Amino acid sequence: MIIAVLTGFLLAFFLLCLTKPLSARMSMVLSFLPVGLFVYFVTLLIRIFSGPTLFYNYSWVPSMEIDLQFKVDGLSALFSLLITGVGALVFLYSSSYMKEHRYINRFYAYLSMFMASMLGLVLADNLLLLFIFWELTAISSFFLIGFNNTSAASRKSSLVAWGITAGGGFFLMAGLVFIGSIAGTYSLQEMLNSSEVLKSHPLYGLILFFFFMGAFTKSAQFPFHFWLPGAMKAPTPVSAYLHSATMVKAGIYLIARFTPILGGTIYWNNTLLIVGGITMLYSAFHSIFRVDMKSVLAYSTISALGILVFLLGLGTHEAFVAAIVFIVVHALYKAGLFLITGVIDHQTGTRDLTKLRGLRYSMPILAIAGILAALSSAGIPLTVGFIGKDLIYEATWGGSNAVFLTACALVVNVLLACAGYLAGIGPFLGSKSDEIVVDHHPSFLMWLPPLLLGVLSIVLGCFPGIMNEIVQRVLLSMQQEEELALKIWHGFNTILIISLATIALGVVLFLLWKPSVGKMNIVARLEHISPESIAKATARIFTDIAARYTLFMHNNYLRSYLRKIMLFFVCLIGYYLIKNVHLQINLDNLTAIKIYEVVVFLIMVVAIITVIISPSRLVAIIGTGVVGYCICLIFVFFGAPDLAMTQFTIDTLTTVLFVLVLLRLPSFLNTKDGLARTRDGILAGFVGLIISVIALQVLNEPTDKTVSMFYADNAYLLAKGKNVVNVILVDFRGYDTFVEITVLTIAAIGVFGMLKIRSSEIE
Repeated sequence: MIIAVLTGFLLAFFLLCLTKPLSARMSMVLSFLPVGLFVYFVTLLIRIFSGPTLFYNYSWVPSMEIDLQFKVDGLSALFSLLITGVGALVFLYSSSYMKEHRYINRFYAYLSMFMASMLGLVLADNLLLLFIFWELTAISSFFLIGFNNTSAASRKSSLVAWGITAGGGFFLMAGLVFIGSIAGTYSLQEMLNSSEVLKSHPLYGLILFFFFMGAFTKSAQFPFHFWLPGAMKAPTPVSAYLHSATMVKAGIYLIARFTPILGGTIYWNNTLLIVGGITMLYSAFHSIFRVDMKSVLAYSTISALGILVFLLGLGTHEAFVAAIVFIVVHALYKAGLFLITGVIDHQTGTRDLTKLRGLRYSMPILAIAGILAALSSAGIPLTVGFIGKDLIYEATWGGSNAVFLTACALVVNVLLACAGYLAGIGPFLGSKSDEIVVDHHPSFLMWLPPLLLGVLSIVLGCFPGIMNEIVQRVLLSMQQEEELALKIWHGFNTILIISLATIALGVVLFLLWKPSVGKMNIVARLEHISPESIAKATARIFTDIAARYTLFMHNNYLRSYLRKIMLFFVCLIGYYLIKNVHLQINLDNLTAIKIYEVVVFLIMVVAIITVIISPSRLVAIIGTGVVGYCICLIFVFFGAPDLAMTQFTIDTLTTVLFVLVLLRLPSFLNTKDGLARTRDGILAGFVGLIISVIALQVLNEPTDKTVSMFYADNAYLLAKGKNVVNVILVDFRGYDTFVEITVLTIAAIGVFGMLKIRSSEIE
């Protein structure tokens, strides 16, 4: 299993290392990988038909409970077959569609990585492993969407898609960590036993919020849907793959996978029902107003995803069956329509529905594939789409609010049928256009995959029993154990009448409704209140705040950085001291103040005032040195000559360095600004006050002298030195001191070099 999952990553690495572009023949050979994986997963599917769920466990990071745990049940098998099956056709199609692209190696590498990420996602049985593959799908899709990186629109679209899906990923990560912590395990299989614990936990609402943010952003639910139409900047094979079987279905898979763990509550069902309902209606209306074929398909995909979320929100057995079948239905017809769109764009150079007509004369086989896909999309009898549409109506008609929910589903299905006709049939109808020139027929590699998908829609529509067993297994994965039998004919009933009405209304709408730029502009007038516009406006606000923050916090002036650091220090530590420290000074233990101490103190005060008010840097530096020497004297007064000598040496060296460095700096600092000096003086006073309070507070803290005693006892015995401080610096911490000296030396050399450059420029 682990080889099956990781093969795509290995292939991607191999392709990126190739120095020569792949030939068309070699590109075709790459299709063997998804074909082989498809066959492998078919064998696993047969095994689970007659046995229990298959588990594969490989130790990885056991200390963090991250193991390579994989599970093959009905749900993961269904998605694995879609990923590899549609993937095989996309690989084959791309060998012709992308054969002249200079970066074809890179394209196949990204595509392989994406396929492997999706396989890992749907097969993972460990929460953390699932999240790793979840993020890998976002990364690989970022590369795929922005594949044409010389286009600013492609780069922008990939960034938007990355921002939305990766942002949702952060929420999902938080939700998964909560789930794993509460359940006490990161195994999805073991987590099934903790369902009631999770649902009754006080954090259940927060978990749902995090979880839905991840799933909704990934599957383009309202109001996060707008990244998906933008992702149409990707090459068409990528769009076909993302929309039909992979990335956008990841959120659907996640919701289905967690339905038996988190689902079944009013919060779960109502959230899915409302968000899915809004998404499917909103996007279905938008789909028929577009003139670009890929845009029509993009919005119809969003609507289909809304239908799936809506069905999972209904939460009934009929709704689950409808959702499972509709996943297959949508994958087949949507992949076919996208691939057909790619052929039309490749052969004619346009995807504009207002210009395309009469292509059946030049591309008859492609026209057949388009008609089959459109019929399945519209739910015409003897297609698998008809079965899927009937199941949707059975799900909505059988529960509460039946009329309202069925009416919503009817409207959406009519609009989606029209959208399917527009993209699948519209370009082939009518008279041949003089504007559109097709000088050669497309390669069979380009028309064969959509034709196979269309034929498969008919086969499954005529023999739906083929899907019985796998749908039953998927239901078992979702803790649904009722028997199932998919049929072509359910007799004359209300559902049939609604289905016929859908077909009729869809045909009428298609005949009456002609896409045009004028109609699209009507929708564009409302663009300013769309989620995309609101998101862009919000992004602009954040960008403006970030720019102002950067200008304020990072203005390239050292004195500004020091001022902010000190201000933060004063506020933070000062607040803590005021809230928690009660200072008491016991004057009884103080010794009498000597006259020379008073003199030194007065010298320090005068020196400090000189530093603050002096307009000369040299005078300020000398004042600072005087303060340091006075401190040395205080150390001597209180019996610490070693410390005084150390302080004297450091202070002398610092003063000399200051003089050498500061005198060479340009005089851009206005030291005559009285207001600034007052501000800095007050701030420095507060810093000194807080340091003093901390020093006094430290005296009241109990001292652990274990370490001190160790050094005192061993300084002479181990290092033959009587000065403990020196021994610590040069022996016990010898390497540390050596590295510190090295760092300071490198920094000094750097500063000296910069000063030389600046001096040369000035000269």
